Amino acid sequence: MEDTIAAISTSLGVGAISIIRVSGHESIDIVSKIFKGSNLKEKESHTITYGHIVDGTQIIDEVLVSIMKSPKTFTTEDIVEINCHGGIATTNKVLELLLLNGCRLAEPGEFTKRAFLNGRIDLIEAEGIMGVINAKSEKSRVLAINQLNGSTSSMIKELRQEIIELLANIEVNIDYPEYDDIEQVSIKMLKSKISTITDKIQNIIEKSESSKIIKEGINVSIIGRPNVGKSSLLNCLLEEEKAIVTDIEGTTRDTVEGKINLNGLILNIIDTAGIRDTNDVVEKIGVQKSLDLIEKSDLVLYMLNNNEELTIEDIKIIDNLKNKNYIILINKTDLASKLNRDVLKNYIEISVLDNKGIDCLKEKILELFNLEKIETKDLSYLSDARSIALLKKAYQSIKSAKEGIDNSFPVDMVEIDIKECWDLLGEIIGETYQEELINQLFSQFCLGK
Repeated sequence: MEDTIAAISTSLGVGAISIIRVSGHESIDIVSKIFKGSNLKEKESHTITYGHIVDGTQIIDEVLVSIMKSPKTFTTEDIVEINCHGGIATTNKVLELLLLNGCRLAEPGEFTKRAFLNGRIDLIEAEGIMGVINAKSEKSRVLAINQLNGSTSSMIKELRQEIIELLANIEVNIDYPEYDDIEQVSIKMLKSKISTITDKIQNIIEKSESSKIIKEGINVSIIGRPNVGKSSLLNCLLEEEKAIVTDIEGTTRDTVEGKINLNGLILNIIDTAGIRDTNDVVEKIGVQKSLDLIEKSDLVLYMLNNNEELTIEDIKIIDNLKNKNYIILINKTDLASKLNRDVLKNYIEISVLDNKGIDCLKEKILELFNLEKIETKDLSYLSDARSIALLKKAYQSIKSAKEGIDNSFPVDMVEIDIKECWDLLGEIIGETYQEELINQLFSQFCLGK
């Protein structure tokens, strides 16, 4: 944290402007060494100065230099941003001069990491920054902005405040039972407050699952026997020839993936190898991957051929889908029917060849996930796997406290579970954290952010 760091903050390539960002207590001094123009050390904070970046007597580029002084900056440190002409050679040369004059090349996400460690943002807001950068739809952008502006963090902080007030009351009653003016923590009151907290956490979990879908998309796998039209369906949904389509069984030996934007939400679609008994070693691996994907998918599209009879294997797989979100697709309805529909439920008839039934499939997906009910104004919830996993652990802890009260456990034992819930909520926003976790999280950021 004592080093002054520098990195290119814009995409490296041909463009009008490139920005090199510098952060640390020596930022202004180091940039001054390679800047020709007004004295940067005398400039007011949050001002822009025109001049040139020089290497000795050689002019490297004409630039605008932004000065932002501590503590009112993103990292809370002195920050200097050099706006130079876009281009790989020029931008790299300016960065090279900064490194030669005392800067260290920033690690991926190190600017945001410093903002977190210096108390400028919390972990949810940091993840919101990455969400804004990676947003693939308007709803995921709004979700990330809500994380970034602190809406999501406030929700967790308010919940922690309720818990800490309850813990404080419990502690006072345990340590100073003789004081009459202290609110007595009766079993009835304790149970009521814990129930309220439990309900609030459960509500956040439910809303966060929807937010996770918005951010990461729905993982959809297309499963079925060879030649039922899986690859053709993938190409149809993607509106491009991504998967190879032939009449030869076993053409698809590995998964083929693609994404589509469905009403502002992302579908991560995976075409899989046709499920059948085979002696081909490579195809056998592909078949096993197809079966494994059933468990990992948010939605399974199980395809059948209208022109073929149901097999025992079909019925077995469909039976295993009962606890999953799934849709049975009867394809090739342009051909004579040999398929017994009496044993099937939740199916849609389609013809990929004639592009029939595809809109009905999309509507069914929206219906299954209730995506049309998710309003952008309500996107203030957790959306990444780390936060949701911690929230679920917090829910289990507060649920254990509630069960402890029901089973007449001593209050000081129940307090342990309540405290654990408070700590886990703290991990979500970074009030408590492990250095290894922080390093891993910020290493996923792009360089210069």
